Amino acid sequence: MLTKMESEQRIIRLQKELQEKEIDGALFIYPIDVYYFAGTRQNSALWIPAQGNPFLLVKKSYSRARVESVISDVRPFPSSKEFAAQFAADVKKVGFTFDVAPVQQYNFYLKLLAGREFVDISAVNRDIRSVKSDWELAQMRNSGAKVCEVYRQVPQFLKEGMRELDMAAEFECRLRKAGSEGYVRMRAYNQELFLGLCVSSATAGNPGFFDGAVTGRGLSNAAPHGASTEVMPADTALLLDYAGIFNGYIVDMTRVFVIGKLAPELEHAFATSLAIQKYLVENLKPGAICEELFLKAAEMAAAAGLAQNFMGAPGENAKFVGHGCGLELDEFPVLAQGFKVPLKAGQTLAIEPKFVLPGIGVIGIENTFAVSSEGGVKLTDMPDDIVYV
Repeated sequence: MLTKMESEQRIIRLQKELQEKEIDGALFIYPIDVYYFAGTRQNSALWIPAQGNPFLLVKKSYSRARVESVISDVRPFPSSKEFAAQFAADVKKVGFTFDVAPVQQYNFYLKLLAGREFVDISAVNRDIRSVKSDWELAQMRNSGAKVCEVYRQVPQFLKEGMRELDMAAEFECRLRKAGSEGYVRMRAYNQELFLGLCVSSATAGNPGFFDGAVTGRGLSNAAPHGASTEVMPADTALLLDYAGIFNGYIVDMTRVFVIGKLAPELEHAFATSLAIQKYLVENLKPGAICEELFLKAAEMAAAAGLAQNFMGAPGENAKFVGHGCGLELDEFPVLAQGFKVPLKAGQTLAIEPKFVLPGIGVIGIENTFAVSSEGGVKLTDMPDDIVYV
């Protein structure tokens, strides 16, 4: 669980940013942000002043929040008439996370704190959360070790004639039994994911809404991603792309399994994936520019004759090759065109060079790494090799 010292360090970093931007405090209502600073995911609003001590206003469950919160000042959520009285009279400018606050909630709090100016601190919040402490890195190493144990079990139950759904159910059952929490939290609007993806050549060419290289067909138009009821063909790639989530912290990981042999086109694409990953990992160092890493990866894919298949089916390509992860699957930074910011030590990214070859299959690799002066430190530490069953 989150420690008081860990929470205090996070709050100090935020308060420094608030002071520099002349913002009087930050009001958090998004549950994972509340959890990040307070250590409880109960339905609450968290106030962190630019100077002084924070307090937590709890809607439900107050009794559980009092036990879980590492912030000492925990109060029941007040009535609308009493809400403004919780804040000092000199609070004029309120930081708010516009990236995740529904308009209805924004208007609700704007009314409760009438006369105050609300300003967007989404980027500040995400930047702070992108750099992981030693405590957080330990959580992610633990998540990595546990999800790797489940991947190692795949040859025990992968059989010819299985449906994608059967394979997914078996993997997900074992992942849950290992203690994975299942909440693949994403900050981006209109994105959702049920545990992970199990995709074979039977559905490899199916595009979809999910902002990733691989989507899969899914089970219906209401859930159009992930495993389908199609039988997984032999002599092609089965791609398992799953998140391991333990104590809230997410690592993202992909491995490829084959019953039989692999087509030469997929072997070539996989070798290219490994080469791209190797280059990126060697350059996951503080100061490296995210956009430049993405452009180099795209250049390597083009040199291999796979530009149209890089990070998705032709015409449906995802626009990144790596994404931050932590308490959410889509944290900062992003290795993408237009993301012209330098990496920082302690940031964690899932690197996932993948290729989709319609009619042939889908293939690639994904691991989660921490940025360090020596390059990427692997947190999903098991061999990257294709596993033949």
